[in-house]
Amino acid sequence: MEKRTIVTLPGDGIGKTVLDEAIRVLENAGFSSHYKEADIGWEFWKSEGNPLPERTIELLEKHRIGLFGAITSKPKDEALEELDQSLKDKGFIYSSPIVGLRQHFNLDVCIRPCHTYKGNPLNFIRRGAGDTIEEPEIDVAIFRQNTEGLYGGVEWSNPPDQVYQALLTHPRFKKNFGNVPREELSVSTRIFTRNATGRILRAAFEYARKYQYRSVTVCEKPNVIRETSGMMYKLALEMQRSDYPDIELWNTNIDAQMMWLTKNPENYGVIVAGNMFGDIVSDGFAGLIGGLGFACSANIGEKVAVFEPTHGSAPKYAEYPVPIVNPIAMIESACLMLDHINEGAIAGRIRQAIARVVEEGKVRTYDMMKMPGRPDVIEKGAASTIQMTDAIISNL
Repeated sequence: MEKRTIVTLPGDGIGKTVLDEAIRVLENAGFSSHYKEADIGWEFWKSEGNPLPERTIELLEKHRIGLFGAITSKPKDEALEELDQSLKDKGFIYSSPIVGLRQHFNLDVCIRPCHTYKGNPLNFIRRGAGDTIEEPEIDVAIFRQNTEGLYGGVEWSNPPDQVYQALLTHPRFKKNFGNVPREELSVSTRIFTRNATGRILRAAFEYARKYQYRSVTVCEKPNVIRETSGMMYKLALEMQRSDYPDIELWNTNIDAQMMWLTKNPENYGVIVAGNMFGDIVSDGFAGLIGGLGFACSANIGEKVAVFEPTHGSAPKYAEYPVPIVNPIAMIESACLMLDHINEGAIAGRIRQAIARVVEEGKVRTYDMMKMPGRPDVIEKGAASTIQMTDAIISNL
């Protein structure tokens, strides 16, 4: 069989560090592939005015699978300040390249699994009856709509005439904001479409059925955000009744859900939400399983899929002489890629190797040892990024 080509997108900061380690694990686990590195991130914004060059898009269009490290994003004014002098005042506007990838390829289904590894010192614990200490086992998959909602990019400061006049047709806007000078207004939209909302809901229900979760929870705010959140819950009700009567449908508000995270996280199975609320609740659950060093994600469209850890680029760590960051989130993201391309047996072996390393507890990165992320953590007993990867490989 011809080898598959995986497009690697290291990006910025620690992106290349963790991506290289994930590829080492894949190769040692028996996954054979070609890797084609693509340009993305802050350096290409500064030098070209585009953090997502067209050549990178073309590579993904051709090969359809991407492994992504991390990117640096900065506010509008800072981004313009760092742009190459020859490109300034030419209309370039920075936008996140990972958001750009999601929107260009319609990577609308985002999956963020969060599961506890036995023996992880960062696992969530709580006080139980009789002053006992409980460590609930968490196994949750968050499905986040990836291309719409507050991340859709439809927004204005000092909205133009047509937009402003349209907003004035809404009674609440006219009453509450009609007397505000237009130049003092900033407006961000939250747009849901029936098609994309239906796709993320069906993906969540199908995942629950495939992996035998008993419930799907819609985590939104339909009692206040009646149109968008309301549409998602209404579609979920219709879908569950007609196609998934064997799976329970739960409904939670995002604010209450964040409280219940530390009350009964083990009760939840699959959670589905819009873009912003999905981002929030997935980070919340990630905190219960060890933090962003363990948080992986998949961005899946009809033709292209990109897999990435949810942590950022942490540029200061990239400057350390010995890398100290936890590579597990990136390695887990590679496992999601393997699941997607029907290499689940290899993914299972890698996850079992991670589980053995974590449970044994002899090799722990600085975050697992609850140390500040400084260069001297290696001298104090923390494992380096490479040592953690070596331990996982030795357990394959």
